[in-house]
Amino acid sequence: MRDFRFGVSVRTSESRREWQRTVREVEDLGYDTLLVPDHLGMVAPFPALMSAAEVTRRVRLGTFVLNAGFARPALLARDVAAVDQLTDGRFELGLGAGYEKAEFEAAGIPFPRAGERVSHLGRTIVEVRRLLADPDHRPRPARSDLPIAIAGRGDRLLSLGARHADIVGLSGVVPGEDPAVAGSLPERVAFIRRAAGDRFADLELNLMLLSVQITGSGAPDRKFYPDYSDEQLRTLPNVVHGSEDQIADALRRLREEYGITYFTAAHTDLYPLAKVIARLR
Repeated sequence: MRDFRFGVSVRTSESRREWQRTVREVEDLGYDTLLVPDHLGMVAPFPALMSAAEVTRRVRLGTFVLNAGFARPALLARDVAAVDQLTDGRFELGLGAGYEKAEFEAAGIPFPRAGERVSHLGRTIVEVRRLLADPDHRPRPARSDLPIAIAGRGDRLLSLGARHADIVGLSGVVPGEDPAVAGSLPERVAFIRRAAGDRFADLELNLMLLSVQITGSGAPDRKFYPDYSDEQLRTLPNVVHGSEDQIADALRRLREEYGITYFTAAHTDLYPLAKVIARLR
């Protein structure tokens, strides 16, 4: 069984000083990865990660996730290789298909249908892997086999991750533990297992925690589940709540039952999850 890993997604910054103070804190609190998403109106991923590398030594640096619809494989491979080289091999590439039409329109890029976006993501991950493995590619990454993550919830996206990624991130799971219910956590993990075949043992499964509620810390964020009550939200496997020990036990159970060992949280849960991490080391 894999060891636990914990990441935190940091989205905004008002200054270089504030950004670097935050990333130092991420490392000091025991997190394994500092992650940056890819949305307009938020900090730009690659410059932010290079700034983070200046003031950290241990924590890995990743994207969670880059919008593949904004990228072309050759240009992306160049940037990925450069960041990995200049961070001494600490970079992890997270990729997604993109889902916000307004962002494509703001960027002046046509918004393809969902199937086309996933197909482009598939072509991107295959070509980026090929280029990074090519000994003649310049710049050279520190590791030609740097980890790649794909995150999502649909069949095609998870199939793509199962076949080509090193890390598969689960998002948008529905309440309950019935494997017969489409979209439930056990059903999605079983789907990945079938799609991966012999690769499954080598995959690292990730769950993005929607909320980490240590007793008395308030209600969970319902951004992705606007129609759910607080009670319904607390039945989701990616909403963990209770005492620090109870949450630690919940994460242990997710590892034992589903093989999920990599948990990521939003910056708003930086301190609550850090308290749980201390109980799992």
